[in-house]
Amino acid sequence: MSKPKVAFFDFTSCEGCQLEVLNQEPQDMIDLLNAVEIVNFREAISDKGQDYDIAFIEGSISRPADETRIKKIRRQAKILVALGACACTGGVNAMKNKYSAADYKSYVYKDKAHYERLDTYAVRPVSAVVKVDCEIPGCPINRFEFLRIVKSVLMGVTPQLPEYPVCVECKMKDNVCMYQRGETCMGPVTRAGCDAICTSYGDPCTGCRGFVSHPNINAQKDVLAKHGLSPEDVMLNFTMFNNFSKEDTRR
Repeated sequence: MSKPKVAFFDFTSCEGCQLEVLNQEPQDMIDLLNAVEIVNFREAISDKGQDYDIAFIEGSISRPADETRIKKIRRQAKILVALGACACTGGVNAMKNKYSAADYKSYVYKDKAHYERLDTYAVRPVSAVVKVDCEIPGCPINRFEFLRIVKSVLMGVTPQLPEYPVCVECKMKDNVCMYQRGETCMGPVTRAGCDAICTSYGDPCTGCRGFVSHPNINAQKDVLAKHGLSPEDVMLNFTMFNNFSKEDTRR
């Protein structure tokens, strides 16, 4: 029986999520290679096979040419998986959407801004352009979650992401709440699954895994009020990874 053919593709991203795929334990990597045939993975092999069943997409769609390319990949792939924050929510790249081309040209190029021809295309997650069968969120992804989801996909089972916030994982690790440490944190409304890695090492959650499906906004406001903060005080945290809006249709 032939193994499913798998391809990895990168769009606008740092490719850190693909590096996490390669950062598996040796036996886990062997098991993965025994289960699938990787035909396209620029980070790992020189082959550029275009005959594949499953496509993993890292990166956001940030140019008109990206739309053409991702649609071609979608037509070929039986299953398409968005890999990481950039592919799932637009990631940090979508911060571009909050400003006009004139604003960021002026900020970056100063008095030479008039030489630069930058487009006004809004950065999009993959799901805003083509159908996505499942997502693996995070910046970068959690390599253990990657293996779990790949196993589900290979068995024909729809993968399930946690529907509870990072706070649950934080409490399970007996971490001191970031708010009690004088920090603002997106843990109360951010999807768990990262094992609270940032807060466990002393950094507040910035929402890289996106929001839980039904975030308890009122509870978040209560937490903020308890610590003398308002929603406006944490907007910077909201806008690092979650800038894409379906209403943003600039091309």
